[in-house]
Amino acid sequence: MKLFTKLTLFITLSKMAIVVLFVLLLPLLVNRVASEYTNYNLREQKKKVLKAINSNGIDYYLQGEDSYGSYTMLKEEYISLEPDSTGAVRDTIETSRRLVEGDTLNYRILRHSFAYKNKHYTLEVGKTTSTISQYNRPLQRVALYVLIVLIILTILVDLIYTRLVLRPLGTIIRTRLINTRFPFKEHAPPVKTSTSDFQYLDQSLLALMGKIKEAFDKEREFTSNASHELMTPISILQNKIENLMVDSEMDEELQQKLTGMMKTLNRLKKIVHSLLLISRIENDQFARTDTVYIKALINDVMEELEHRATSRDLQVTIAIPDDVVIDNMNHDLLFQLFYNLINNAIRYNKEGGTITITARRVGAFWTVAIEDTGVGIPPEEIDTIFNRFKKANRIEGEGYGLGLSIVKSIAQYHNIRIDVQSTAGKGTVFSVVFP
Repeated sequence: MKLFTKLTLFITLSKMAIVVLFVLLLPLLVNRVASEYTNYNLREQKKKVLKAINSNGIDYYLQGEDSYGSYTMLKEEYISLEPDSTGAVRDTIETSRRLVEGDTLNYRILRHSFAYKNKHYTLEVGKTTSTISQYNRPLQRVALYVLIVLIILTILVDLIYTRLVLRPLGTIIRTRLINTRFPFKEHAPPVKTSTSDFQYLDQSLLALMGKIKEAFDKEREFTSNASHELMTPISILQNKIENLMVDSEMDEELQQKLTGMMKTLNRLKKIVHSLLLISRIENDQFARTDTVYIKALINDVMEELEHRATSRDLQVTIAIPDDVVIDNMNHDLLFQLFYNLINNAIRYNKEGGTITITARRVGAFWTVAIEDTGVGIPPEEIDTIFNRFKKANRIEGEGYGLGLSIVKSIAQYHNIRIDVQSTAGKGTVFSVVFP
């Protein structure tokens, strides 16, 4: 899973957890807010009553009576003013019941004691709890809507900011890892970012790529130079041995020794030619402008290898549609690729076995599969069979370990993928996946 996807999931799930927690706590919060707001209103109402008494006198309410009581038409609020003979100091807010005209109602009541002209009075200001709770549900709904809108906005802001912050990382992955072909030929500019971690990562990758390119260039130069330098003495030795073999006075024992030497030189010459071919491929010395018809190419390969398949009594089946056409290829290199793969299928097959060459389209890709019924490749060797001078221990003494290395170089040069599936003792399938 990508880092951006993980961060997106974390941001979304964390915000959803906040919403769920808020929904669970919302009734308690709203009730608390409504209760505090009611207490505030009761205190303000008390202040107004005391201010009126201080300005107009206690008779402003009592009007000659011993006590005063007033409530609204729906009995939602009431004010009472009564003498307090105890003289106790009270300044409390509580929820209590009151009997009003035969109705028992629950009120939120503020009770306050005060003295006026050496007389003690108790002031009560009350408000029914039903009027307090009637606004709770609308408040909860409004609060929830506001929270959801804020959560959505914060998610969008977080995602945009996360995308902007991680954009340099995506650029590093895309330009340094995914879309970079080995060997590295171009000097990549550093990624523009203000994040020091990404700068360090980018600089480290650039330095590593530079070291790999330098080491690869040295190896490639050595391989090319050594191959060229070896061809001259090999050719000289070959000519001298051929001249000696023409001498009719040479005895049979010496003739056999010279023949063995010639075979050794021929093997060495093939190795040098293979190394030169790999070096030329890696140095981009081949054009990729040909349009290749795969079926015709495979038929041409089989014409050259038919005598080898016949000598081992192998049955070769080719099932490739005529419309398998690949552009931007090098025909000769592609011929060499299939030649090596089919030659291996013949070499490592069993007597009287089969070779099946098929092509199928998977999405936008053509895949050509070469399947044999040979001895197979041990699982521990599959990852190394494309290495130079590394050959699978299928038939001792066969090959020089460069055939599949050439296949790998040609495949990389054309952005071709080679998949290998093998079962020891049953056979091997090489799948050539074209871009």
